[in-house]
Amino acid sequence: MRLSELSERSGVSTATIKYYLRERLLPAGARVTATQADYDEGHLRRLRLVRALLQVGRLPVATAREVLAHVDDASLGRTIRLGASLWALPHGPEPDEEAPETATARAEVARLFTELGWTTALELGELSPAHRSLVASLATLVRLGYPCDTAYLAQQARLMRKMAVQDLDALEEYPTEDEQVEAAVASAVLYEPLLASLRRLAQAEESVQRYGIG
Repeated sequence: MRLSELSERSGVSTATIKYYLRERLLPAGARVTATQADYDEGHLRRLRLVRALLQVGRLPVATAREVLAHVDDASLGRTIRLGASLWALPHGPEPDEEAPETATARAEVARLFTELGWTTALELGELSPAHRSLVASLATLVRLGYPCDTAYLAQQARLMRKMAVQDLDALEEYPTEDEQVEAAVASAVLYEPLLASLRRLAQAEESVQRYGIG
């Protein structure tokens, strides 16, 4: 398809598409003439992902470019490719190494992963942005006096593991590895807010069932 058709089918203006091309957020099309290129369904998918990163995720262009570089790196194995793409996304706060609660939180997280048998999480440690964010969040709970012991965290983590199984099952329905990685990144940006909203709605339902509306 030509640029005009790509614009029409995607709902993205030709000027914006050209901007994405210049910023290396969108791969170049197959050159047809000196002034024209041909685009395919992969470009449509990429435009959806770019819009998710920039418009919903509010990522700076440079960060989006880094994420997409990992998405496109077919030289990586699937696990590393997925991990690198997701690690490049913004995460939560970093641990405050000067706060005494950080050491307590770090030890609690290590106990949690040991209890769960999450060897990958233990081996990666704080190389993982999600690991560091977990430590920082737990340290904040400790500092503010909100207890969050290993038993509670383990229960929540097991629920998250079940969700992870569903997530990867859903990804495997996509026919190619490229589409699976793209979908994983889009899901991280688009579905995590949705899941947080569902949790709050579920809590409201449970509260009414237990205590009534009064």
